[in-house]
Amino acid sequence: MSRIGKNPIALPQGVEFKVDGNVVTVKGKLGELTQELKSDITVKEEDGNIVVERPSDSKPHRAAHGLYRALIANMVEGVTNGFTKQLELVGVGYRASNQGQKLDLALGYSHNILLEIAPEVKVETVSEKGKNPIVKLSSFDKQLVGQVAAKIRSFRAPEPYKGKGVKFVGEVLRRKAGKSA
Repeated sequence: MSRIGKNPIALPQGVEFKVDGNVVTVKGKLGELTQELKSDITVKEEDGNIVVERPSDSKPHRAAHGLYRALIANMVEGVTNGFTKQLELVGVGYRASNQGQKLDLALGYSHNILLEIAPEVKVETVSEKGKNPIVKLSSFDKQLVGQVAAKIRSFRAPEPYKGKGVKFVGEVLRRKAGKSA
């Protein structure tokens, strides 16, 4: 049995959970998320917990069992607490600012990069003197936060020699020595 899939998901107070055919809907204080189940996986609520079950031990059912349990757990976590990603801009002259949902990035190119952020994601920029600028992204949708963060990081991925670029806060980069004399 799947180790992840067999664990029940605790349903916190104030979170509504509904299964309509093969569509799971979770609604909480931060928002509402839906997920479509594409296989024979069954989801039900038993005494304050969400239980995900599979019909057989075939390989596709085992794979989907853990996947959908993890996705539903992330939905419950998202509508109760939310998710946050922080990106750090490392490099001389790298700047970030935002006006509402428009993010303005100066990453060493001849032009600034303007990015329109989805309305579900809250964006905040922090610029302190003597420290690298930080872009904070927060939302109730884990997939959307990760996707927006990956898009921002793709504009200038960190390079291995000086470490310049857009990196996640706390990310450890593998550094190279460069030319040896």
